[in-house]
Amino acid sequence: MSSGDHHNSRGVPTLTGQVTTTAAAGALAHQGFVQPVVMRFHGVRLEPLTLAHEPGLRAAVQDGELWRIRVTSAPEPDQVRAYIQTALEQGARGQRFAFAVLDDATDQVLGTSSYHDILPEVRRVEIGYTWYAKSAQRSHVNTAAKLMLMGHAFDTLNCHVVGWRTDNFNFASQRAIERLGARKDGVIRGHAMRRDGTIRDTVMYSLRSGEWPESRAQLLSQLELHALDS
Repeated sequence: MSSGDHHNSRGVPTLTGQVTTTAAAGALAHQGFVQPVVMRFHGVRLEPLTLAHEPGLRAAVQDGELWRIRVTSAPEPDQVRAYIQTALEQGARGQRFAFAVLDDATDQVLGTSSYHDILPEVRRVEIGYTWYAKSAQRSHVNTAAKLMLMGHAFDTLNCHVVGWRTDNFNFASQRAIERLGARKDGVIRGHAMRRDGTIRDTVMYSLRSGEWPESRAQLLSQLELHALDS
């Protein structure tokens, strides 16, 4: 946020529609469509996921025992380091760019989200591998993070399309994606393996660049409502 922004009694910035984006360490040496950046908005910070986030991410996944939810990608606590290493390896191949999601005031790690299935030639990314500590769910966190990720994709990376995919039984995720303004493209049947060994159908969604201004206005409206409720 800019230095002229106001704050409420809880120290959370009021909404101005402005997102602060700065280059992250190592950005100049990084090769890839998605460059390392740190983004801040409405008390939420996104920064490139590293092994330094392991303790915070382990605490976040234990908040609500997220790995027990059948339709999410959250790892078990003792698998968090491997989860981060996999994200970094996929990043080195240009397939994924993972962010840690933090409370900007306290530096508490709240969860994670990624760009994935990155296709520079057609300027398309998907947003996924998203999960949050239970205490951060049903708050402003996911809306603020999605606004930053979508804004960066459309306004900085000049993407034509941003996509999402989710388990056909993850109804909460489907509702959350639809609230972003994304449209359902269809269902890929028998598409991926769940952690319990069953095979899932995958629901695909997308948002085109021409639809982003209306989606952005809706996300800002949702954040305003969160601010009023709190």
